[in-house]
Amino acid sequence: MDQPDYADLVAAAFTACDLAYAPYSRFQVGAAALTASGRIFRGGNIENAAYPMTVCAERVALFSAYAAGEREIIALAVVTPTDEVASPCGACRQVLLELAPNCQVILLNKAGRQQRTTPRDLLPHGFGPTQLEEARGR
Repeated sequence: MDQPDYADLVAAAFTACDLAYAPYSRFQVGAAALTASGRIFRGGNIENAAYPMTVCAERVALFSAYAAGEREIIALAVVTPTDEVASPCGACRQVLLELAPNCQVILLNKAGRQQRTTPRDLLPHGFGPTQLEEARGR
């Protein structure tokens, strides 16, 4: 079975990468989330001089979609300025698993080389709502 092209989604992730605010690390990352309704939400990493306040591109894109009322994310493209395709950080993997557990994750480098994966493959033993429900006795 052929995989979808996601050309518009990938283009939006590249645009988001160019717009990222990374004056300290100079490591601009772009992401774009595609929702079931067909809308695309871009996100670039946003750094802050107080480093813990920095937000990753993946979370910016996902949070933007959720803030707009979108709840079904079908794909997320992530572009990094690396020679090899880079993977999301642990925090982003956790957020992906909860907010977009069934989406296709497309990881790209600046040259356009890509690797496809899923949130479950990125975080195979992730913590989520099920564990919280078990702890509450549901």
